[in-house]
Amino acid sequence: MSEQLLSLLRAAPVGLAKLSDGVPEQRLHTAPEGEWSARDVLAHLRSCADVWGDCMARLLVEDRPTIRAVSPRTWIDQTDYLAQPFLPSLQAFSRQRAELLALLEPLGPEQWARTATVTGAGRPYERTVLTYAERLATHERGHLKQVAGLLG
Repeated sequence: MSEQLLSLLRAAPVGLAKLSDGVPEQRLHTAPEGEWSARDVLAHLRSCADVWGDCMARLLVEDRPTIRAVSPRTWIDQTDYLAQPFLPSLQAFSRQRAELLALLEPLGPEQWARTATVTGAGRPYERTVLTYAERLATHERGHLKQVAGLLG
């Protein structure tokens, strides 16, 4: 299971690079009425990767931590991701993903199953490294389709 998941996580930056290759910067920054631009989607993906990637890293160094939930939509306000040009932002996302993959690739089943209790979003619930990684990969797939529609 983890190899398929790692493959999906590898695909996001590569897919964005392919979709945006040769597209003028202005088009990457332009949003149709009521929608996000490709740059906006990328900023959102980076924010999700920050929040959920940090949770995975924390799970791997702490035993059963309690993590306060942070919404990527709230976190993005702490960054300048929405103002960055698309290509430098994509390069930063690609570097960030390489770091996350370096953390996840050597994991064994016990490490994928490491658990945290998440609070601050209703009733406390449990997440594992695996559930965070699955959430990230699934979320990104939907947004890659969104970017394909925007730029297609």
